Amino acid sequence: ADATLKWRWRLDQPIANADLRKKEGDDAALKVCVMFDMPLEQVPFGERTVLRLARSLSSELLPAATVCYISDRSLATGTALANIYSRRVRSIITDGRGSPLAQWRLHERRVGDDFLNLFGDESKVVPPLVAVVVGADADNTGGSSLGYIADLALNP
Repeated sequence: ADATLKWRWRLDQPIANADLRKKEGDDAALKVCVMFDMPLEQVPFGERTVLRLARSLSSELLPAATVCYISDRSLATGTALANIYSRRVRSIITDGRGSPLAQWRLHERRVGDDFLNLFGDESKVVPPLVAVVVGADADNTGGSSLGYIADLALNP
């Protein structure tokens, strides 16, 4: 529950039309996500039904709760929001509008605290952490980006 996630990243080219508040802009040039094994009974009924269906169609065990740290130039640093497609993914903008480009930036997050801040409406305890993933995507905007992630470490 007290795990600390540290990483450095550098964004050289952001995605021009990214806007996490809109389906057509739901892309990220850089993101680090932490996935939690939250019990299904804590997930609201409608979302639980969708998650069960998605799990039945996927070869992966899709997590019930994911916290993502995102570099996004259209939102202010510190903005917290649910994914436009699924509330099972909630994000914190760690480098937002005005953050410098082409400079390494160090981040350190207490993932349990962030989970409780984002999913506290559903769970009062931090469930087991099952994965840390790094990614970027441009499927909705059709744009492109260039970024780097280094020195990713999870300290329990």
